[in-house]
Amino acid sequence: MIATAFSDRVLAWFDRHGRQHLPWRRPATPYRVWVSEIMLQQTQVATVIPYFGRFVRSFPDIEALAEAHLDEVLRHWSGLGYYARARNLHRAARIVRDQYKGEFPQDIKAVRALPGVGRSTAGAILALSLNQHHAILDGNVKRVLARHRGIEGWPGASQVTKQLWRIADHETPAHRVADYTQAMMDLGALVCTWRNPHCGDCPLHVDCEARRAGRTHQLPAPRPARVLPVRKIMMVMAHNWDGEVLLERRPPVGLWGGLLSLPEVQDEQGGMAWCARVLGAVRPELIRWATVRHTFTHFHLDITPLEIRVDVDRKNVREDGRWIWYNVADPRGGLAAPVKRLIDRLLGAHTGAGYQVPFSAM
Repeated sequence: MIATAFSDRVLAWFDRHGRQHLPWRRPATPYRVWVSEIMLQQTQVATVIPYFGRFVRSFPDIEALAEAHLDEVLRHWSGLGYYARARNLHRAARIVRDQYKGEFPQDIKAVRALPGVGRSTAGAILALSLNQHHAILDGNVKRVLARHRGIEGWPGASQVTKQLWRIADHETPAHRVADYTQAMMDLGALVCTWRNPHCGDCPLHVDCEARRAGRTHQLPAPRPARVLPVRKIMMVMAHNWDGEVLLERRPPVGLWGGLLSLPEVQDEQGGMAWCARVLGAVRPELIRWATVRHTFTHFHLDITPLEIRVDVDRKNVREDGRWIWYNVADPRGGLAAPVKRLIDRLLGAHTGAGYQVPFSAM
């Protein structure tokens, strides 16, 4: 089976069944495709679509994104996770503004040099927006190619990745590159799914090695099992009777870099000391909530929330960029998902009758 037959079948399937009306394809400018590709890293299309719409309405072009404050960018990213993506997007926008006069670069090397852009992402941006001849190798494409060719091993392993790149380069056609690129993503997402692939609907099923050998459940091989380490922290939820909780801006790099978060302490005694030091509140009411777990790619984070009800003048803490009195009715800055869930549970909702707090522990 020659390469053109492979791509022709994929394109014919795409013309009938592909996701041809995704919002970043109407229009498929380099900026819009770039934003979508960064959002789609580690995140499914259905989740990204509403975030993408809000993001490009607020930041319609590179200039608007570059001029925006990072707080605003992170606020639009709240809930998507992997916040380094948002920081890299913002930093890259400023690079494009300053070094390329606001015009997204069209050279693959220049695109790959931008923060947060790897080989596959760069290829996807230029292929989808400008129809340039570049292969991609995201998770969906890896799965399609590994099954079709019967490639053994975990696709994240170096040698397996190299083998899949050779196949991806070979199969990418010289024509309709944008459609082919989207088609391969769609094929993996809609048909060649991780569990229970729909082989009967696949345009490549006739010569698919995994289907022929009855090994679609084995290929590609999963990531080798590993035990994730556990980190434990205690977070202070200090709130006043105006429906505000005091948040601290995290350092620009590292876990939740640049986001607003609940301050961390070692234990209840540390929480009391923090409250006296920061808020000037002595002997506040303190409630320890049940521990909740948030799992990252490389570790589990066990968070023990420590609720502290304080009756202090908010002016005791000057909002200087580090400290912010956060109100759900007037949100500012980006919040990590577990922090937002804790705050929402703590503060509840604002009503016409005033501030109401559900004080039941988690």
